[in-house]
Amino acid sequence: MTDAELAAHLAQVAGRILLEVRASGMFEGKSLGKAGDQTANQFLCHAVRAQRPDDGLLSEESKDTAERLSKKRVWIVDPVDGTREFGEERSDWAVHVALCVDGRPETGAVALPGLGEVLRSDTPGALPPAAKTPRMLVSRTRPASEAVAVADTIGAELFPMGSAGAKAMAVVRGEAEIYLHTGGQYEWDSAAPVAVALAHGLHASRIDGSPLIYNQQDTYMPDLLICRPEWSERVLAEVGKLSA
Repeated sequence: MTDAELAAHLAQVAGRILLEVRASGMFEGKSLGKAGDQTANQFLCHAVRAQRPDDGLLSEESKDTAERLSKKRVWIVDPVDGTREFGEERSDWAVHVALCVDGRPETGAVALPGLGEVLRSDTPGALPPAAKTPRMLVSRTRPASEAVAVADTIGAELFPMGSAGAKAMAVVRGEAEIYLHTGGQYEWDSAAPVAVALAHGLHASRIDGSPLIYNQQDTYMPDLLICRPEWSERVLAEVGKLSA
C-alpha cells in the first residue's frame, strides 16, 4: 500500500468509525465529541505505528514528544477536525491524515464522512468553474477581522462553515474560491487539507505568501490562505495592506 493509499484508507475508516460512534446513541453534545476524538485517535495512531513504524507521528489527541523532530517522514493526523460540528451532528467536520517529508505536506487525505467523500492528494481532479463573485469561507463562530476586511475590498461573499478541513475542501470541491484564516491553528488543522489543495492546483501559503512548513517544535500556525490560483496575488496584496 502506497503512502497515499494508506492515508486515504485511514481517513475513510476513521470516518466510518466516527459515524458509528455517533449512530450508537450513547453520547451527545460535548461527550459525543470527546468519544469521537478518543476512538478515532486510538485507531489512527495504532494504524500508523503498525503500518509505518519508522515514521514520526503527531496527533492533536495524543501527547506530543520530541521524537518526531528527528524524523524525515512524519504523519500528522487530526482524528476529528471540527469536534463541535461532529457533536452537533452537522456535516461540516473532517478527518485529516497527512504525511510530511522534510516539513512539506507531500501526501494527504481528508475524509468528509458526513458527505460520504474522501479527497486525496494522489487523485486530483480538475477544479470546477469559479463563481463570478468570489465566495470566501470563514469560521462559523469567530470570523477573522482580516478576512471580513479583505472580503469587503474584493467584493467577496462570506460563507460561514465549520472545520478547517471542511472549508479547505469546499474550495477544492468548487463551493468557494477563498479560505482565509488568521485566528490561529495548529499543524494538524491544515497539513492534510494543504496537501490535498496543492495537489488539486490550488494556492496554499501563509498570509505573507511564505510556504507552510510542518513538523516544527512549536506546532502553532498563526494563519493560512487556501484559494484558487487566480485569486492568490490579489488576496495576499490586500492582506499585506492591512498589516502595513
